[in-house]
Amino acid sequence: MDDQILEQLEERLGRLHAWERLRIENEHQQKIFGDGINFFHPENWYSFHAFIRYSLMLLGLYDRGRRNARNIRVQNNTLSIPGLPEVFDGFTVLHISDLHVDMAVDAGDALIRSVQDLQYDLCVLTGDYRARTSGPFEATLQGMEKIRSRLKDPVYGVLGNHDSIRMVPGLEAMGIRMLLNESATIEREGAVLHLSGIDDAHYYRVDDITKAAQEVPRDGISILLSHTPEIYRQAATAQFNVLLCGHTHGGQICLPGGYPLTLDARCPRTIGAGTWNYGNMIGYTSVGSGTSIVNARLNCPPEVTLHCLTRA
Repeated sequence: MDDQILEQLEERLGRLHAWERLRIENEHQQKIFGDGINFFHPENWYSFHAFIRYSLMLLGLYDRGRRNARNIRVQNNTLSIPGLPEVFDGFTVLHISDLHVDMAVDAGDALIRSVQDLQYDLCVLTGDYRARTSGPFEATLQGMEKIRSRLKDPVYGVLGNHDSIRMVPGLEAMGIRMLLNESATIEREGAVLHLSGIDDAHYYRVDDITKAAQEVPRDGISILLSHTPEIYRQAATAQFNVLLCGHTHGGQICLPGGYPLTLDARCPRTIGAGTWNYGNMIGYTSVGSGTSIVNARLNCPPEVTLHCLTRA
């Protein structure tokens, strides 16, 4: 690895976090079975990807699925938060997840078309910027830079299970503030909104909610960014008001009515897509704007979401 990137990571994250994430990445590259929270990792089984693609072709569904994958919808969601400062009433968060920008040459263009005219106060990205889980990522950074140029400031993000920690310097250089078990504050007329983010909890298991929450006061209004919803219990225990996440793709290839065949996540299906509640915490699981494994969507349209914060 480039010594300059390693030096940047050590300075940015601390030697322990940087080296632990790199060690796990090097050990787990291309694994199909074993390790991680889930035993089976279909995103690393590339012959299986071809099987799914050819099966959809034989059924006459692939072309339709590809068209569906570029028809990105804008979802509007209201987050009613008790104790929200009055100056944040109406504050809008653009939530984008699972971009997989190098999955297809037109993936980034479709996303840009869907967001370029939207009005919002903050943009958050909840991981999975590249298609594969290992190997080169230059094409991913190029695609992300094109998208970033069309997003309004500020932009915050977290890493997903497809992303390498080596991508962090490049993402931050283009103006995406990555939160890796860290928190930041959004200030408005003296009032504060706390924004925290964790490193990937699905595959790499280097998430640390305690560290991410340590600078959030007990009575502070807080939003947690996570790639996966699988940490919903820990997030609620840490008293986050809101959890924004993705990872599941809503199933991506679903039965009529939107019933997912699989969500690739150890969590109840009730929190696999859209709005949900757990205890006093509000959650939202984005079905994502991109595709993984196969460049198609059936009965599960891609999305970006505008979350409007309101006082409960």
